[in-house]
Amino acid sequence: MTAETIVVLISHALLAPATALHALLFKRDSRAAFGWIVVCILFPLAGPLLYLFFGLNRARGRAQKMGLDFAFFGPERGGPLHGLDQTSEPADLRTHHLSPHEPTPSHDQDIAHPLRQAGQSLSRHPAAPNSGVEVFEGGEATFQAMLEAIDTAKHHILIATYIFDRDPTGQRFVDALARAVKRGIEVFVIIDGVGRLYSRPPITSKLKKAGVHVGLFLPPRLLPPSVSINMRSHHKIFLVDGEFAMTGGINISHRHLLTANDNRHPTNDLHFQLSGPVIKQLRAEFDRLWQMTTACLIPLPDPIEPNPTPTPEAWPIQARVITDGPDEDLDRLTMLFIAALSQARRSIRIMTPYFLPPRELVSAIQAASIRGVDVALVLPSNNNLAFVHWATQNMLWELLFRGVRVYYQAPPFHHGKLLVVDDAYTVIGSSNWDIRSLRLNFELQVEAYGREFGDAMRALVDQAAAGGREVTLEEVDGRGFLIRLRDSICWLFSPYL
Repeated sequence: MTAETIVVLISHALLAPATALHALLFKRDSRAAFGWIVVCILFPLAGPLLYLFFGLNRARGRAQKMGLDFAFFGPERGGPLHGLDQTSEPADLRTHHLSPHEPTPSHDQDIAHPLRQAGQSLSRHPAAPNSGVEVFEGGEATFQAMLEAIDTAKHHILIATYIFDRDPTGQRFVDALARAVKRGIEVFVIIDGVGRLYSRPPITSKLKKAGVHVGLFLPPRLLPPSVSINMRSHHKIFLVDGEFAMTGGINISHRHLLTANDNRHPTNDLHFQLSGPVIKQLRAEFDRLWQMTTACLIPLPDPIEPNPTPTPEAWPIQARVITDGPDEDLDRLTMLFIAALSQARRSIRIMTPYFLPPRELVSAIQAASIRGVDVALVLPSNNNLAFVHWATQNMLWELLFRGVRVYYQAPPFHHGKLLVVDDAYTVIGSSNWDIRSLRLNFELQVEAYGREFGDAMRALVDQAAAGGREVTLEEVDGRGFLIRLRDSICWLFSPYL
């Protein structure tokens, strides 16, 4: 036996029990715990090393190491809701203009009340009345609104994004932010440490050269080693002067320009402009994310009190920001989605680019359908991640068999995310319906109570479905053996996709 073999065996004998014990004590899913224990014990040295790199949840430890005291933040600055008067929110969670086929106002209030309680329990923020929301589809309109807001900024600009590409669109933003800095505007940009690598070289050097304060969220590095591909910041926050705010699914990337001739991979998406008091909640979450990213407080005054009156173009809503992540926020979105699905009485609309949800969400969707709720799931027909599309195909029969309608919308690839329940409750934001978003990433959603907005978002989802094609149980069952084998193998790895 060589000296190298002896070193490996001794190292494995020390690391395997320690990593296996850690998985046993700290993994919440019994299947994940069992799988990691097997890997740690059966694969000499490689198993424990894989667990150290990919199995540990470093986000919570990092937050604690940075001294991220959540009690420091108030209800509007990211803190817990202990002591908050939960009866202080207006009882009327509804807007108006019901058509004859729609539920009565009392039905909407019955639906909204338990969902409001769920959101209140899962969020740091109370529901913000007198807020407003406008929808933007595609990068052309979204980027124009953002760039105009940058050019008219008077005090500060705050941006958090997963991807900030070094392409013509990214350069337009760099140029606009550089002009803002020259006018004396304070600009802070957070880019995910893995998301920035979508462009080589990354655009961060250009931003810093322009005078922008840049924070990289958990960037991979060799020294000290940090190579986590999980725990990514998937937030999309765009704030100007505490008065203009946007969130949704659109990254800063040329791929979102659907009419650009030089865009070889067009990606459609949804983004939302928010107005009114909910802006303050987005600012609180940006402050929290900046502290997690840089271990520093953002050197700006408290959020400006926004105009309580939404813009004339906005749908009136009550809104609340809810975050999710592998830290103190773990599983909040899963619980929120389950609560919403369980309260549905008439209709559920789900639009998502990636659909590989945990079992409990699949069961909630099935349960809603067998209760007689009209459930429709809209997915892209052309997915930018083929293996995710294949894995999804392997599980669609479970929904189709229980009466859920599934649609593939027409190209180009659509990255939009929406949940609409009974046309009165809508969830918008950054999260996909997959394990990566619901357990491994830091995500930001906004729940919106409002009939007019819910009507519009359901119509948007239905229009996307009508423009595509319906998937049938016969089609899924009729896949050939090799295709079924491919889909099943991809599905087997769905927790890691």
